[in-house]
Amino acid sequence: MKTRACCSLVFLLLVSACAVSAARPRPIAVKVVVVAMFEVGADTGDAPGELQYWVERDHLDRVYPLSAGYHAVRMNGEGEMAVLTGQGTAHAAATIMALGLDPRFDLSRAYWIVAGIAGASPERASLGSAVWARWVVDGDMGYEIDAREIPPDWTTGYVPLRKAKPFEVPAVPLDGQVYALNRGLAEWAFNLTRATPLADSEHLQEIRGHFDGAAAQRPPFVTMGDELSSSTYWHGKLFDAWAAEWVRYFTAGQGEFVTTAMEDTGTLQSLQFLANAGRVDGQRILVLRTVSNYDRQPREMSAAESLGNQRVSKFGAYLPSLESTYKVGHVVVNELLMHWPRYERTAIGADQPVPVKP
Repeated sequence: MKTRACCSLVFLLLVSACAVSAARPRPIAVKVVVVAMFEVGADTGDAPGELQYWVERDHLDRVYPLSAGYHAVRMNGEGEMAVLTGQGTAHAAATIMALGLDPRFDLSRAYWIVAGIAGASPERASLGSAVWARWVVDGDMGYEIDAREIPPDWTTGYVPLRKAKPFEVPAVPLDGQVYALNRGLAEWAFNLTRATPLADSEHLQEIRGHFDGAAAQRPPFVTMGDELSSSTYWHGKLFDAWAAEWVRYFTAGQGEFVTTAMEDTGTLQSLQFLANAGRVDGQRILVLRTVSNYDRQPREMSAAESLGNQRVSKFGAYLPSLESTYKVGHVVVNELLMHWPRYERTAIGADQPVPVKP
């Protein structure tokens, strides 16, 4: 009798477990995640931020509240998702971690495309241009002394942590200070989009005419280049020189500074931790930044005067850069969705070596 009772109990437990498993919905398989950082107002129907064009044009009408993150995520029926992180590294890191741990979504094979606007050096990109990154370097972790107390033989008052002077060798980046993205994937995205036509205008030409730089006068174009990520909004030609050297220093000369943005080291840190936990594939991450403004003053202004114009609504190429973000980024999104069986199982470029941290 006891044996029969035990068998009955086991049977009931198995039936209950199967019933619970059947009742639990399967996670939604996500193919592509577009990561936007800010929105001006509503997600649709008003002045656009980085999210709006994706929502409206890709019909991301399925809304999933994300109470542990900054903003609800949105999807369409094709497996495309967009997440709005909020501005700054803290918002970005927290929101991406909240999304990555959400049991409603299967993100294990999703490609991630950080898609937003940026400042850029006029030496390397023009207004409205689109830039795919291979390296993202943090610009916040360091020592700093006031500019009025910089020793005469220093080029900057900003010093790497654990160093005694600027750019002291050898460079020893801390964890989370340098991110080497999947180079093969970045080059694939660049080659796929390099011929994408980006609109020029008399307005952009007029603004460009006030700047010096090797790329300043070019119409918008698609290129590759690396990003300095910093929650401190710096501005001016001397900081531009610092950023170029900072990126070279921490990438052992392999990176070339082109864009400056705020959130991406926070996003990448969370994605790295999520990859360690097996929630995402760290080889499926792209960073696309488009140029809304130059990171330095025009020739007839001081840095302080120019800083007064550095507001989102005043960026000379604000709307063109949003258009470039969507136009270039969507080429990649569309390719992934249209040919998903080709890209699902193995990350693009995963067979190419990832650069070792310096």
